[in-house]
Formats: sequence, C-alpha cells, structure tokens
Amino acid sequence: MTRASAIVGTLLLSHMPTPLFQSQQRCAGLVARWSSVAGTRIPALRTVVVVGGGARRRLSLLRIGGVRSAEHVGKGSALGQARLVRGKTAVTCAAGGSFVAQPSSRRKAAKKDFPPDEKLANLRKEFEKAADNKGLDAYIIPSEDAHQSEFIADCYMRRAYISGFTGSAGTAVVTKEKAALWTDGRYFLQAENELGHEWTLMRAGTPGTPSTSEWLKETLPEGARVGIDPFLFSADAGDELRRTLAEKDQELVLVYEDNLVDKVWGDARPEPPSNSLRVHELRFAGVDVATKLANLRKELSSVGATAMVVTMLDEVAWLLNMRGNDVPHSPVAYAYVVVELETATLFVDDSKVSHEVSAHLNEAGVSIKPYSSLVSEIKRLAAEGAKLWLDSARVSVAIKNAFDDACAQYYEDLEIARSRKRGSKEQTTMDKEELDGPAALHRPSPVGIAKAIKNEAELEGMRQAHLRDAAALSEFWAWLECEIVDGKKKISEVEVADHLEKFRAKQSGFLDTSFETISGSGPNGAIVHYRAEPATCGHVDDKLLFLLDSGAQFVDGTTDITRTVHFGAPSSRQKECFTRVLQGHIGVDTAVFPENTPGFVLDAFARASLWKIGLDYRHGTGHGVGAALNVHEGPQSVSARFGNMTGLQQGMIISNEPGYYEDRAFGIRIENLLIVREEDTANRFGGVTFLGFERLTFVPIQAKMLDLELMSDQEIKWLNDYHTEVWNKVSPLVEGNARTWLHRNTRPIVKSGGATATEELASMSK
Repeated sequence: MTRASAIVGTLLLSHMPTPLFQSQQRCAGLVARWSSVAGTRIPALRTVVVVGGGARRRLSLLRIGGVRSAEHVGKGSALGQARLVRGKTAVTCAAGGSFVAQPSSRRKAAKKDFPPDEKLANLRKEFEKAADNKGLDAYIIPSEDAHQSEFIADCYMRRAYISGFTGSAGTAVVTKEKAALWTDGRYFLQAENELGHEWTLMRAGTPGTPSTSEWLKETLPEGARVGIDPFLFSADAGDELRRTLAEKDQELVLVYEDNLVDKVWGDARPEPPSNSLRVHELRFAGVDVATKLANLRKELSSVGATAMVVTMLDEVAWLLNMRGNDVPHSPVAYAYVVVELETATLFVDDSKVSHEVSAHLNEAGVSIKPYSSLVSEIKRLAAEGAKLWLDSARVSVAIKNAFDDACAQYYEDLEIARSRKRGSKEQTTMDKEELDGPAALHRPSPVGIAKAIKNEAELEGMRQAHLRDAAALSEFWAWLECEIVDGKKKISEVEVADHLEKFRAKQSGFLDTSFETISGSGPNGAIVHYRAEPATCGHVDDKLLFLLDSGAQFVDGTTDITRTVHFGAPSSRQKECFTRVLQGHIGVDTAVFPENTPGFVLDAFARASLWKIGLDYRHGTGHGVGAALNVHEGPQSVSARFGNMTGLQQGMIISNEPGYYEDRAFGIRIENLLIVREEDTANRFGGVTFLGFERLTFVPIQAKMLDLELMSDQEIKWLNDYHTEVWNKVSPLVEGNARTWLHRNTRPIVKSGGATATEELASMSK
C-alpha cells in the first residue's frame, strides 16, 4: 500500500482533567488527527499538554502514533497552548480545533539513526581524530549531564543512546575492541534485557566486579589514552580516575571539543530544551531570594570565600525560588548561579526568562548572563583574586580546571612582575597581590544542606500535596480493583499508569508525574526501575502480584509512593516476603535516634527481618525528596553505603522503601515519605536531641498480603494506627466508590484464635 493513510483519534472528555474546563461543550469538539505514511515506522506519541491559567495540565496519554512536528489547522475558543511533550514543535490548539502530524516525507529530513553495532563502529572512528588527532584508546560515557544530574534532558542521554540501556544510572566504557556497561543492582535485569551482544554487563558492587578505572588498567596497555568529556565528570571523579590510570602509566585525556557521542548521534540528536522558567511563589518557598542569598553570603564569609558557583540544577532552582521544565518530571532548568559577596548572576539562556521571572530576579539583585558564558566568568573571578567555593564532588572537571588554569596564570603574571622588581632591587618580600590572590576552597555545597532542611512553608506544602495525592490514589485503586476483581478484566501496565495520571491530574496544583511510573506486574515487578512500554508490557490481573511505584509534582510539593497488591490469592511465599518487608518498613518508621545520625545506621532496621531468613535487596532504603523539586535529592540518604556521613536533621524528608525481588517472578516494595522531626524522649543523654519521623504518605497497605503469624502485636497495632490515620485524613477528601474502598481497606486487622484471620482479610479485598 503506497497511499498515505490517516489515523484519527478523539480526545474524549474522560481523558481530560475536568477542573481545567468550565463545560463539557468547550472540549467535546477537540479532535486530533494524525497523518502517517504506510510502512513508515513512527515512534510513540506520549502526551498532549495544555497550558492555561498558569498551570500545565495533561489531557491524555495517546499511544496511537508518533509525532515529531505539528501544525494548527483548527479554530475555536482558545483554551491555551498545546504542545507535544516528546515532539519538537509546539503548537497552539483550541477547543474544537485540531492539529496534524507531519509524516516523515513532509518533514525536514533527519539523519538516519544507526543500529547498535554501527554506533560503536562510528564512535571508534572518532577515537582516531580526537584530542587534536593524537587519538584515544578508550572513551568513557557517564549517565550525567554537565550538572551531575541524575535525571537529564533527552539530548544529554548519551550513555543510553550509545548502549541502548535506558536506566538512570550507569557508565559505559568503549575501547577499540570492547564495550562494557556498569550499573547497580537496581538495573541488573533491565540491563540484561536492553544491552546488545556487543556489550558486557558489569554488575557494580558485586564481588569480583572491577571498577571502570580498574577494568581499564587491566584491559589497556601501558601508555593508553583514555578520553572523557570534562564537562560530564565531577572534579573528584576526574581526579580519582587520573590517579588510578597513572598507576599503569595510562593517561586521562580531556576531550574539550565536541562530545564524541554527539558526533555519532548527529542530526538525530534531540534539540536542547528551551522551556520557560516560572516563579516559585513565596507562600510555597517560605523564604525570599534576598534572604537566601544573604544567608549564603554569611556562609561564604565564615570560611573566607568571596564567591561560589552553584551547579546543581535543583540548588539553582531552590536558591532563586524558580522552577523550570527542561528535564522530564523534574521542575528544573539548565542554569548556573555565581554568588559573590555583593552580586549574584544567573547563567541561563535568555529565551527562558519571561518578564515576570526577570522582575523577580531583579528585585533580589540577581543579574542574567548567557548560559554559555560561565567559563569566562570563572576566569574573571580568578583574575580578580576570588576565593572561590567549589563543591568538587559536584562541579565539573572543566569548571575546576578553568579556575585552576586562570589562577596559575594570575600567579605567573605576578611572578613576572616580582622578577622585574628584583631586577630593579625593589622589595622582594611577598606583596599584597600574592596574599590576596585567587584560591579554590573545596567544600560541600552549603546550598544542598539548606535545601534539604525544609522550612515550615515547604513542609506544609508537602503535607497538603500528599493529602491530595492520597485522594487521587484512593480513587485510582478503587477503580482498578473494580475493573479486575468485579469486571474480571486484564489491564495493561501502560493503561494502569495512564489512568493513574488522569486521577492525579484532577487534583488542584498538579503539574506532572515526579518520575516515570513503575507499573510492574508479576516478573516485571522484579525489575526495580521497570518501565512499561506499549509493545512489550505485561498485564495486571488477579493472578499476579502487582508493584506500583509512582509520584506527582504539585505546585506545592512532590510525592513518591509504592504499594504492592494482589487482586487474587497471594502465595504463602509472597505473603511471607511482603510481611518481612513491612516489618522493615515499620522498623524505620518507628526509629528514634540521636540528631545527626547518618542514614546508613537506620538501613539495618529495614533489612533485619529479611536477613533473618537470608534475604535482602540491592537498592538503598531511602533517599531525600525535594519540596516541589526533584524526587531524589541529597545529601541525606538511607542505604548500606557507609561513605555518606550526612547526619539526619529536623526538617529533612526521606523515603522509607524496603523491598524484596525474586528474579523473573515478582517484586515487593512498600514506600512512604517521612519528615525528620524531634522526639519528646523521657531523657536527653548528654544533652543530645533525639529524632524520629512524621509520616507524609497516607494510602492503605493491602491486608491480604500479610502473614499475621509473623507479626508481633505491636506491629499489628502500628498498621491499625496507620490505617486509622489514613481514614481520618483522607476520607473527607473522597466520596462514592473511593470512600467505600478506603473504608474497607482501613478497617482494623486482628488475629483470630492464634491463626491468620483469612476470611476477614479476604473480605477486606473485595
């Protein structure tokens, strides 16, 4: 068939968050039409977004066909701007209007992408021309962007492009003969599924697996040249890599010219994001920008620093009370901030700055310069004798080297001047210029810890966001249970995730999901960061265990929650594992500990019950969460890694998410978010303040998954108390089926005659 065919789809009213529209009539006529050419492969269209009234709203997840560009062809009463999230061309759309996707034959031709083996071959060709034609023997491709971000824009997903592995953490190393990828235990199964035959999976953290630098030492000969993009490695990581390679006389080569993967990617590489910034309102931020800058300047002065470069995207957003939309699911923008004792400068593409944002920054005394001019600014600071605070664990090799080189030039020029003085027999003692010369002060960012300790406005925003999220989840779980238990349906993992987003979108202040929803049924639940795709996803039914890890971005807060459920009859093995995971969850939730206790101390509380029967899990127990910011933030965490010595303090937020996974069988995880708070203990040994937790998440934990014989009376009381709190807080926010579901799933749990109350537990799930 050679004739072009058209696929027409209608945005049904049920797909639209009703608070966005005043009447059904205004949106009933909104129609989208896709044109495609038969035989042409078109990637999946994921989302249509309407921007109106100052907030983004998702209309629908349409998985009918792909769109890379669009044009407005209809007229009607305008509702706002519509754009294709994964496309490249924004369009204006109106109720009653429509838009047409351009088939590839009518679009600007893009460079044809290459299969995996050709990508590697083309990358190796670049080795020969790299580093001023001196060549390379290997090239390292990390996951991060120039800001050391965990979540990044599509155009910076170089490791995913070259390897095919799409997990958020990992490092690829390509030599002239080999290709290897390192990732952690969260992604072992995913990497096995996604990596091609050209790649070797290196299971980081397991016995016998060398680090990337150790592997390079073993694999490459003496004198080998290993290349990196200096903007993508932190200064600390670059120094460690250089030292390790030097042990075998191997050289670390900083490739400042175009990133080699970008050269292979060519025209097929997505454009860098150019989305607008927005002001994060003071009622949500709690502290104005001027006060935050004043506090930071006090920190600088206390250590003798005169300037600081802030590189982490969430730190930039928090410090300046701004939010962006450059990274999927994370309300941040690509930008840097340089703070001096008297001035502050935001480095960002000016196309992202509206009049409102410009006025907001101007009021706080913040000027704006182009994003690309940061390195020049770093050199200026050195030339003017700045004492620059650098977080070497976060700032890139390129930025550190720019400052170090400029400092060296400063002192070289000074020495020349001093030599001239010696020649003329003038004073030769160290002069004022040398005493006041530039220097780098390597310390952890004070912005990171200030951001992690939430103020009361931020905490209240998080509380309110979690209540609205709980209402949405109650509506969702009531719907899903009805579909599967009463309707006897099998629903795809993708459809489940899509429906969950629709329920969330009905809540006020909803902006986006806070990460790609993990909707894993049966064996897919064992893939810790599984991502369902339409062509390959499984189905949720009453036969398989179902794990759902999801979250939302609201204007006032960020949520992250995991629940694991069974709509039929779970096996005794599944119930035992689930119960032990819950016991670990309770262990963390009820912990009381001295202030500034590092998170790794609490990690054993979460694993103890699993350890008793020789089980464990390969991910951390908890991570920090931002207030209307990134769903993962530091510096605090709860994990088995002893390296993070950041102490827990009042106002921090962490997740509590122990789990258990049986490869290719099932996965279990239970996750709530917790606020660190002071505990009113009977004693204060040594005058120390003791801390505990306040819960943020209020969604029932499925009772039928429990083996009550394994649980103590105190643990059962904890669950009953939690469910009482869930009912009291959430029931006023829901009605109808959702309220009925909530009531049924928060009823007290009891042991019956020393045995599991199976009939009662079974009735609770109906």
